[in-house]
Amino acid sequence: MSEVHPLTAGISASGTDARPGIRAWIMLFRRFLPGLRAWMLAPSLLVVSALFLLPMAWFFVLSFWRLRSYRLYPDFSFRNYAVAWTEYLDAAVFTLWMSLTVAAITLVIAYAMAFFIRFRAGRFSGAVLLITLATLFGGYLVKIYAWKTILGSTGILNQFLLGTGLVSEPVSWLLYSPFAIIISLTHFLLPFAVLPIYASLRRIDERHIEAARDLGASNHRAFRDIILPQSESGIFVAFTIAFLVTAGDYVTPTLVGGSSTFMVGTFIQSQFVNRMNTPLGSALSFGMLASCLVILLIARALLRACLRVR
Repeated sequence: MSEVHPLTAGISASGTDARPGIRAWIMLFRRFLPGLRAWMLAPSLLVVSALFLLPMAWFFVLSFWRLRSYRLYPDFSFRNYAVAWTEYLDAAVFTLWMSLTVAAITLVIAYAMAFFIRFRAGRFSGAVLLITLATLFGGYLVKIYAWKTILGSTGILNQFLLGTGLVSEPVSWLLYSPFAIIISLTHFLLPFAVLPIYASLRRIDERHIEAARDLGASNHRAFRDIILPQSESGIFVAFTIAFLVTAGDYVTPTLVGGSSTFMVGTFIQSQFVNRMNTPLGSALSFGMLASCLVILLIARALLRACLRVR
């Protein structure tokens, strides 16, 4: 009589598991798996609620209050939103325009970089990606002051232009202008935009591209019909990151924008910190948040429409 191995004692001749105990444990695990996932997510949800959702809800309530003699009164009126709409409309329009410009420029450059890393860098793709991400260790303020050094009247760029005879005097609009804000924020946001685009490109099966080329598609046609639609999620995430960071930034406009390029983030910071007007600052914040969400929804719809009509 042959001896049965302990590990195969529960396996029947048909190859199926005959142990009722194992099946019971599997069924029990599957039954309580949704609840287990909820308990595992509970700490993260608690942190997000305590540090983000509850403060946001409180500031939303404060946006309807009134400040008088540096004291808050719960009036529950739309006065702060009316002030934000009338007195800060020009700043909001300028901020949204700057955000769209920075997001568009960042998206184009980041897509080109991610495409090169994914399909052209070959075995050096990891090294190129590491070099791209290494710029994150430079620090936000360090990059801003570096651009101030480059774009200033005595900076590297002006010295080069003067030395080559292209200009007879320093170019004044390089610094303390919208151009300085755009180039500074684009440089800062590039690594954050490259990552989601590269991740979406990594998920593309190269066999689809090869099949399109075998069927006679050119490189441009394969890119338009295969690569671009499948990287839609990365494109939108990169655009969203660049757009929202620019819309809420106040450090870059303060340091390199000058006195004529105030953005909404600068006024929000001033209301909270300098004037102690929390209700108006909250109203400005939520008004800007609503505007950004509307623009992102429109951008999402336009992106899908453009990628669908090919």
